[in-house]
Amino acid sequence: MPIRHDDMTTPKNPRDSGDSRDGDNRGDARIDARIEELVRREILDIEAYHAPPADGLIKLDAMENPYPLPAELRREWLARAGEVEINRYPDPQCAALKRQLRATFGIDDSVAITLGNGSDELLLMLMLLVGGRGRAIVAPTPTFSMYQLIAALTGGEFTGVPLRADFTLDGDALLDAIRRRRPALVFLAYPNNPTGNCFDEAIMLEALAQAPGLVVVDEAYFAFCRRSFAARLREFPHLMVLRTLSKSGMAALRLGFLLAHPKWAAQLEKTRLPYNIGALTQRSAAFLLEHDAVMRAQADRIIRSRDALRAALSALPVRAFPSAANFILFRTATDAARIHAALKSRGVLIKNLHAPATPLENCLRVTIGNEQENTQFLEALRDSLNE
Repeated sequence: MPIRHDDMTTPKNPRDSGDSRDGDNRGDARIDARIEELVRREILDIEAYHAPPADGLIKLDAMENPYPLPAELRREWLARAGEVEINRYPDPQCAALKRQLRATFGIDDSVAITLGNGSDELLLMLMLLVGGRGRAIVAPTPTFSMYQLIAALTGGEFTGVPLRADFTLDGDALLDAIRRRRPALVFLAYPNNPTGNCFDEAIMLEALAQAPGLVVVDEAYFAFCRRSFAARLREFPHLMVLRTLSKSGMAALRLGFLLAHPKWAAQLEKTRLPYNIGALTQRSAAFLLEHDAVMRAQADRIIRSRDALRAALSALPVRAFPSAANFILFRTATDAARIHAALKSRGVLIKNLHAPATPLENCLRVTIGNEQENTQFLEALRDSLNE
């Protein structure tokens, strides 16, 4: 039904012409009641994902590559992107991009590649495929927050298995959860976010052997770790390996890819929305993967900076945990929220992960920046700790 102008602006009779705030309040109450009636309880009970604004700040909170493309490569990329016919739909199969992914990462033809608009979309597709009401999803915690959030969105039952105090994997607890919950999905981040460590491979293999459902090894930080479970895909047909290009320097392109047995990939394809990977992303990612040596050199630089930054943090009154990713988790002896706010007041944005009475109590996470950013972060941290 069309909305009439007088429905929105003109009172029907004089009694309706009181304080507009009263009308607004009544309207809000009606909206609230309708929301309560229609929106699924799983959605009402969670909060939307929020990324804090970073204007004017040194942005070290989101695990981004701090290095831009070299000028000459950027010019070549822009020329290649300019060839895209934006009036046409993109290739729905992403054939050229998949060929380049296979060439760059040595992916065997016996392994299927499924692409997503970032790895987040692939997580959603997986939970649409085998999750939902009454289905269990298991992951060690703390870990990537989207596992639990998307499980809630799709009605799944998320079970977190607490890591030990040093953030290592509790094998007995994980295997017990797998036996008790019989999960449709097990997520194992390798390295783990936000802790940065790689879990014990023997425990992960035992979990793979016992899991009745799919096991997804999330290798988002492969560029900085370079250890993978991809070689195990033939051994474990229910294993899937998830990766993203965001951390290695293509965050703006939003491209994730999943490696899996072709039969599982065929089922997963049913959950993929048409044309989910835009033509500009396809062309840009394929081009940049042709120049993987540049991206790999930047990752090498980040690894060196990570190790240097952890050594510098060890000289301060904080505990910096080992990391195989492009970030460092550290614990302060004082109020982490105060340190986080003090850093922000000095122009540096990092991630506050403080959760009372958990292994993340008074923990903060800093992304590895360029050399100047890392120096400014250390100076700001020293000043903040001494306040």
